[in-house]
Amino acid sequence: MPCVRSATKRNEPAGHVETGNAFPAAGLDFVLRTVLAVILLYACADKIIHPQAFAGIVHDYKLLPEPLVGVVALWLPWLELVLGVCLYTGLMAEGALALTTGLFTCFWLALIVNYFRGVNVNCGCFSSTAEEAAPMLFYIGRDALLLALAVASCAMRLRVVGKGGAFD
Repeated sequence: MPCVRSATKRNEPAGHVETGNAFPAAGLDFVLRTVLAVILLYACADKIIHPQAFAGIVHDYKLLPEPLVGVVALWLPWLELVLGVCLYTGLMAEGALALTTGLFTCFWLALIVNYFRGVNVNCGCFSSTAEEAAPMLFYIGRDALLLALAVASCAMRLRVVGKGGAFD
């Protein structure tokens, strides 16, 4: 049943009927965070099990100095795991969303850089096994969609916690 309350917010007339928009926003926030969490948890599993194979994929991008390849190949899957757990549980969700969006931005830019260098790399997003690489434009498009999902989740989270600003 809608709740009638006195006008306390700007530009709301007295007797404004609260429609309960908070629940759908909170529900959508949870759904978006859960989708991102599942993606990150699925992505990290094979890389945690096969760190040496994942290091080969990181090396193939030719974006990092050699000493950093092994370090990144070891910690990146664990970061994905922690971010996935945080997104699912809601623990430090805003920070996890910011880091996830930054991570997806880095992945997307790494693919774009290699596309323009003419290097067709095995993405390594969900598997560290050596398989026939898909066209780079497929990976770029897929990562753009993942990035859009992360940005949408950030926007929804900001709306839910009441810091919507431009999103209100």
